[in-house]
Amino acid sequence: MIFYLSTRTFSSTFSIWLEAQILALLHLHVGAATFNLLQYLMRRSAHLTVYGIFAVFIYHSLAGEKRPAWSFRRAVLSVLIAGLYSLTDEFHQSFVPGRSASLLDCGVDTVGAILGTILVYLSRGLLVPKGPSPSPAPAEIK
Repeated sequence: MIFYLSTRTFSSTFSIWLEAQILALLHLHVGAATFNLLQYLMRRSAHLTVYGIFAVFIYHSLAGEKRPAWSFRRAVLSVLIAGLYSLTDEFHQSFVPGRSASLLDCGVDTVGAILGTILVYLSRGLLVPKGPSPSPAPAEIK
């Protein structure tokens, strides 16, 4: 999916069109400077979101158990894999007409991956049901 989003189809021309459609749907009119700022924020938010989801998928794919305990090592590995993929994705974009490579995007992607793994950590206590607390062993009868 990330590779497909890096094609010419989803260049800045597409995001400009999409943003214009969203603003028109909401009956909002903004100036050029505001439009450009919104486009910048929309594109960076997309990077954060996609790579956050990607890192969550990587984190869970590295687990061998059904409901694994939190692993800092797995989280770091997930961020590294997502960050390295981001570099290859930017390299790919350098060959796509209408696209360009940006190390800033790699940084945003990596921050998204970090945020994704933080969400995994925070959700462990919220989504994984805690079993009943162990009851004390019954007293031995003599």
